Amino acid sequence: MKRINKYIYILIAALSFSLAGCDDFLDKSPQGSFTEDDDTSGGAEAKIFSLYSLLRSYNITAGIPAFCIHNFRSEDSEKGSTATDGTDVASFFDDFNYNATHYILGTYWNHNYTIIHQANTIIEEIENSENPEESASLEAEAKFFRAYCYFNLVRAYGEVPKIDFAIVNASEANIPKSTVAEIYALIDADLAFAASHLPTVWESKYVGRLTWGAARSLQARTYMMRSDWANMYAAATEVINSGIYNLNTAVDQVFTDAGENCGESIFELQCTATAAKPGSTDIGSQFCQVQGVRGADQWNLGWGWHMGTKELGAAFEEGDPRRDASLLYFRKPGEAITPENTNKPYGESPESLADGAFFNKKAYTNPAMRERYTKEGFWVNIRLIRLPDVILMAAEAANELGNTASALTYLEQVRAHARGADQTILPQVTTTDQVELRTAIRHERRVELALEPDRFYDLVRWGIASEVLHAAGKTNYQEKHRYLPIPQTEIDKSNGVLVQNPNY
Repeated sequence: MKRINKYIYILIAALSFSLAGCDDFLDKSPQGSFTEDDDTSGGAEAKIFSLYSLLRSYNITAGIPAFCIHNFRSEDSEKGSTATDGTDVASFFDDFNYNATHYILGTYWNHNYTIIHQANTIIEEIENSENPEESASLEAEAKFFRAYCYFNLVRAYGEVPKIDFAIVNASEANIPKSTVAEIYALIDADLAFAASHLPTVWESKYVGRLTWGAARSLQARTYMMRSDWANMYAAATEVINSGIYNLNTAVDQVFTDAGENCGESIFELQCTATAAKPGSTDIGSQFCQVQGVRGADQWNLGWGWHMGTKELGAAFEEGDPRRDASLLYFRKPGEAITPENTNKPYGESPESLADGAFFNKKAYTNPAMRERYTKEGFWVNIRLIRLPDVILMAAEAANELGNTASALTYLEQVRAHARGADQTILPQVTTTDQVELRTAIRHERRVELALEPDRFYDLVRWGIASEVLHAAGKTNYQEKHRYLPIPQTEIDKSNGVLVQNPNY
């Protein structure tokens, strides 16, 4: 039943409004002009559904631009694929040879602003309607999406233009950058509105739709990026204490089909496949296609991008089930399957690939579903916010506030979930030393959220990016690399209104 409901919802979202991620809304024809005739999405709810479709796109969550900006820059992730595939991407994002002209900068920038523009239009229409209070939950969804995309942009680029109004003419969007503080002020206001007006749950036909818990969890994440421990703790603990979410799904099931929309899912983009459209990006995504095992025959499942590193593999404690739930290993052609290597798919040998040592098992596809639809997993949901992340945010904030007892309690919840019934592994952390506990919580974030999008930003906010990345061999990293350069195409189009980030 979940599949049918999810399919109906996603199909509406996909068909209601379609924008290519690389389009720049400043370049529409006629130049900079938007009219009702340009908008085929119907009412406000249909336009809201379009935002879900846009967010699960290749350029923000499901493809190479997303992985470049969110993942490749950490020590735990590499470009992957083959050494000759995407060498410019490896040089730029793995090795920090930044330049302002790389196409991915503009792709990511423009797709986030496309969603922001659509959200602004929805917000203005609702606020100018006769009964805006009747559409408050729709406005809350639009403001969540706007906040989500501005959080993407402020983390990636630092100062960016704050466009919080509907655009009619392109010249209206040609404004200078706002400060980081001003961008976060908009994010705070949008998420506060969203948390106040979104429901705690939706009826089942709207599975995956934004809720109070998603807004409050994203608030915690934005506070985390600013080391605002008190607000971070308040937001995270409210979500935990709500009782809406749970850790009842085993760690080796969370990223399987059976684990979709499970008790720990707080915000999960819905994807599906049908016999008529087995590999359609209209109703699915390329999330697994891009990251799937790159090999031959039965293991030719995708492009092999976004691979885990040896450093990541070594970070897991002995016996931690999350290692096998997160990483796919290699086995040699003809190697017998034994209890020790059942998790090892046959793929290309490591020597024929780039620097990655492991494929991402969090993007591994169900063989039965492959037989039914496609080998590349267009139906697999994209998990964006999970309860363990929120619990670890509560643990970190509690420790930084000097409440080590609560920090230990929250940390143990995550470790107990990973431990399962095996009491011989993942011993309980008992130290009350703040520095030692900080190290333990940071470790737990690394392994629990392995190959998910926030590791690089964790290193940056902790102030240890240079130390960690240099130790992992990414010696080109400098403090200026916490921010990407503003796309040169945007600077050129602005006629000098936009100013490049320092040192580029």
